Amino acid sequence: MSRTTTAPVERQGLMNHRQILFVIFGLMAGMFLSALDQTIVGTSMRTIADDLDGLSLQAWVTTAYLIVSTISTPIYGKLSDIFGRRPLFLIAISIFLVGSLAAGFSESMYQLAIFRAIQGMGAGGLMALPLTIMGDILAPRERAKYQGYFLAVFGVSSVIGPLVGGLFAGADQILFVTGWRWVFLINIPIGIVALAVVVKFLHIPGQKRRENVRIDWLGAAAVIVAAVPLLLVAEQGREWGWSSPGALACYVVGAVGIASFVAIERAMGDDALIPLKLFRSPTFSMSTVLGVLVGFGMFGALLTVPLYLQLVNGATPTESGFQMLPMIAGLMISSIVSGQLISRTGRYKVFPITGTAFMSLGFFWFTNLSYDKPYWFMMIGMLLVGLGLGQLMQTLTIASQNSVGPRDIGVATSASTFFRQIGGTLGTAVLFSVLFSRIPQTIAAAFVDTSLQRDVQSALADPAVVADPGNASILKLYQAAQGGDTSSVSGALNGNTSFLNTADRRLAAPFLDGFASAAVTVFWVALAVVLVAFVLSFFLKATPLRQKSAIDEAHDDAQAASAAAAVAAQEAAAATGALVAPDTGSVRTSAAAATTAATAPGDDRDRPGENGSLRGS
Repeated sequence: MSRTTTAPVERQGLMNHRQILFVIFGLMAGMFLSALDQTIVGTSMRTIADDLDGLSLQAWVTTAYLIVSTISTPIYGKLSDIFGRRPLFLIAISIFLVGSLAAGFSESMYQLAIFRAIQGMGAGGLMALPLTIMGDILAPRERAKYQGYFLAVFGVSSVIGPLVGGLFAGADQILFVTGWRWVFLINIPIGIVALAVVVKFLHIPGQKRRENVRIDWLGAAAVIVAAVPLLLVAEQGREWGWSSPGALACYVVGAVGIASFVAIERAMGDDALIPLKLFRSPTFSMSTVLGVLVGFGMFGALLTVPLYLQLVNGATPTESGFQMLPMIAGLMISSIVSGQLISRTGRYKVFPITGTAFMSLGFFWFTNLSYDKPYWFMMIGMLLVGLGLGQLMQTLTIASQNSVGPRDIGVATSASTFFRQIGGTLGTAVLFSVLFSRIPQTIAAAFVDTSLQRDVQSALADPAVVADPGNASILKLYQAAQGGDTSSVSGALNGNTSFLNTADRRLAAPFLDGFASAAVTVFWVALAVVLVAFVLSFFLKATPLRQKSAIDEAHDDAQAASAAAAVAAQEAAAATGALVAPDTGSVRTSAAAATTAATAPGDDRDRPGENGSLRGS
């Protein structure tokens, strides 16, 4: 039966719909590990730090994971292009499980930071390779409608992660093991299931190890030298000071690393870790820039939203996770709808435009935030931002993958993910710096607000309020303010803020108003960045989406090359008279056989089996 160029890829290519779903199940199992780990640890970190006597070191636990997972992303992409996706994905899961087991038995914060770095080494592959494999097995036009499965993984992990993390952190022991250690140990049974699913179902036909390829070890070293100091200063700069000697050293080392990386990649050509030829494509270049800007706004500002829900609305970390559901719902709805439209029409240019527009509306909505706004006000803003993100996350990845050839899909996907993570890290660092640098000013302004102070004086005149133990901490701050110690007041939101949850609302109002005003500044900065992305999205060159998956294109290219070689052999033989020589029947027979094999629909080793597996995989 002949294949048509308009039929969906799962009905015309090397894999059918059932086999594609099996592969996706394997990918989802691996990605769930990494997605859950990002949400489950946050709610339990304070308990972990208290138990290991290292509260001041908890930032390094997060930083170690972030840095290693970010810099390993492009390395996984390139190595998977050379050695194949499946072995690299299995390696990523295994490394992640080793790190999880070790982290579960950490005896100090230093050990935990090291073991979290090992987890991050695996997480880099768990986040980048699933999108790459999707690019292998699905045509760009069909890919969008399947990515809703992956967004569902993120949605579920975002909801249950904080809940499970809070439950583990609150338990003294579970099966004779300290409760918080199960935050990491829970990955073991999930990971074993993921490994079993991947081993059973993740078989991609037609993929072979590329021969005679140089591995860009110098490029990998250069990206580490470039990224590590910049990510480090982004995470720690607020504590160190942006102009401190340590920060300046990171700037210099990072700049040297970037220059070295560009020179090395130019010399390595097609074998580079991130080939510079990718940026010759205007589609890939613009998608990368948009990814950095969107990551900046998304990661930076959306970390402010749960902080607001906890600090101002008094939600627990677990509750704030559930209260983020409007954003997750918007993300999933817009992803599914845009995916279906891309699959049916083959057009995607409109979605980066509408996606950044929705994000801009959401951040503009948040600029009207105040400490006394009800929760439904936050719901509207989160829904708008989620509707924007759902259109952007998958569309920019599809555009990047569609702009390169089949052999570069892995490196293009990982590069796109890498730069988006860089943007997110920078956004988190810059916007949090804006937030905490503004808080002293906004709290000072709140303390001279006549309406707020009138309520404060009313509360202070009430003997029951003064005698309430829940107000003891905040009353000390007011005494410090009356004594001229304004630094204690402005620094109150930079440490333990639990006193705001127990204090009389009138006494807490100046602090809550100060934080809300500082958060508004963050949303204005995020809005400005996303508006730049909105303008640039009009310049995204939307190349027509290919009708075939990467493995089908490679398969067809191999057939065409074999057919051309057979024809060339025939012509060469005819030109030398070999076809008419009495003793050369074997030559004629071999050429005919080669032509027949080249035009046949592939051998059984690359064809799907009947039971959902693949022969010869």
